[in-house]
Amino acid sequence: MFANRVRKNARHLAKWAKRENVTCWRVYDRDIPEVPVTLDSYEGALVLNDYRIDPGDDAWLDALATAARAALSVEDVFIKRRERLTHREGDQYERQANRGAWRTVQEAGKRFRVNLSDYIDTGLFLDHRITRMRAAGEPCATMLNLYCYTGAFSVHAAAAGMKTTSVDLSNTYLDWARENLELNGLAGEIIHADVRGFLAEARRQNLRWDLTVVDPPTFSNSKRMQYTWDIQRDHAALLADVLAVTNKVVWFSTNAKRFKLELDHPGLVDETFATTPPDFRHKPHRAWRIQLA
Repeated sequence: MFANRVRKNARHLAKWAKRENVTCWRVYDRDIPEVPVTLDSYEGALVLNDYRIDPGDDAWLDALATAARAALSVEDVFIKRRERLTHREGDQYERQANRGAWRTVQEAGKRFRVNLSDYIDTGLFLDHRITRMRAAGEPCATMLNLYCYTGAFSVHAAAAGMKTTSVDLSNTYLDWARENLELNGLAGEIIHADVRGFLAEARRQNLRWDLTVVDPPTFSNSKRMQYTWDIQRDHAALLADVLAVTNKVVWFSTNAKRFKLELDHPGLVDETFATTPPDFRHKPHRAWRIQLA
């Protein structure tokens, strides 16, 4: 059943992907309720994400990987067990394996390094490919990328001519962001800092950027921070700081499922539908654009 759906989706989406020059895309997105997994293709190599609340026997996952491999005639399938890590500290930064399955893939003519084996995420969030294009298309000279992860937004903005500043608390991901910029012959400011502390200092110094992109984690109790972060509880204060250092446009997003935005602003537009790619059946994120000037 899973193999048949994967083959059907691949035949349908392959035409769209070729037409849009998309080389990394979601093949299967929890289409069948009894098979709550996703399957992503990174230029031929597959990543199978398990979203079961009670993972149970790994033999089931191995069977799905075998079915996907046969259905799409590929060799490499990497399995990620996601729900097991939901409540552990610092999941987004922890190395889960050391297999070193690195690839260089493309998105809209830009090159990105992805790691398909060692972290819970690969280094490139496929659901934000449209959001990255929209942000890079803003008529802005400077861009601030908060919780920048591996710098994909920064790469697209820098390629569009913006001077970029990328901020994150993880040196691992900042090195990755720097590598992605260099891979494209680009440069940008890379800052290792807690975002809330960085914004407080930026406000004190009256620093400002034309465009700010902010995609915070849902929850974090990292020992590297002096506080616990919760997206629902803390986003209003975060956005107040963001708006105070931004001249023109803010792009804000989250993948928190029950999130309710607490912001009343005349320039606020919900861009969730417009930034959800056609290869994602389920709403992968919420996104808003805030026009300031």
